[in-house]
Amino acid sequence: MEILEDKTTKELLKETLSKGVSYHEYRTSVENLANEGKSTGTNQTEALSNYTLLNHKRMKRWDKTFKTKMDNVLKTDKKMTWIVLTESWCGDAAHSMPIMNKIVEQDPNITLKVVLRDENLELMNRFLTNGTLAIPKLIMVDDETGDVVGDWGPRPRAVLERVENFKELHGKLTSEFKEELQIWYNKDKGGNTFNDLLQLLALE
Repeated sequence: MEILEDKTTKELLKETLSKGVSYHEYRTSVENLANEGKSTGTNQTEALSNYTLLNHKRMKRWDKTFKTKMDNVLKTDKKMTWIVLTESWCGDAAHSMPIMNKIVEQDPNITLKVVLRDENLELMNRFLTNGTLAIPKLIMVDDETGDVVGDWGPRPRAVLERVENFKELHGKLTSEFKEELQIWYNKDKGGNTFNDLLQLLALE
C-alpha cells in the first residue's frame, strides 16, 4: 500500500494562495452573507449569522475610521503575501483585518489574501495557538522563497495573555468576558494590532 507523505508547509501555502481572495472580495462576501442571514461554513445557525452581521458592521466602521501612521514607517524592501485564515463569524477578525488591510494598502510590496479556516484545516493545523484553531491567523510569506517570515494572531499581544488566563481558569470565554473584550477593542481603536504588525515587519 502506498504511503502518502504529508505536504510541506510551503506546498500547503502555495495551494492555499490559489484559493485566496482579496480583502475587498472578502468584505463583499461577508456583506452578502449578512444581508442573507448567513455565515461562512457549512454549519449555519442563527447565532453565527448574527455574529456575521455584527462583524460586517464592525469592519465597515473600522474601514472608514481607522487611520494609519505609516508616513514615517519604513516600507518592506521585498515582496511578500499575507495570508489570513478567518471566518465571517469571528469577532476578533472583524477588529483586526481592517487594520491589516490599511497597512497593505500603503505598502506596494505586500499582498493580502483571505481564506476560510474550515476549508483549509490542514494549513490551519500548522499554525495553532495553544493547540487550538484560533482565528484570525495571519501568515507572512516571502514571495521569492515561499518561506514563512512571521505570523500573528488571534489577538493583539496586549490582550492575548489576559484571554488565555481567563480560558485556563474558566474553561471558556463567557459572554460577559467577550463583551469586555469588545469594549477593549473599541477603546484601543486598532492601536495595539497596528503596532504588533509593524513590529513584525521590522523584524522580518
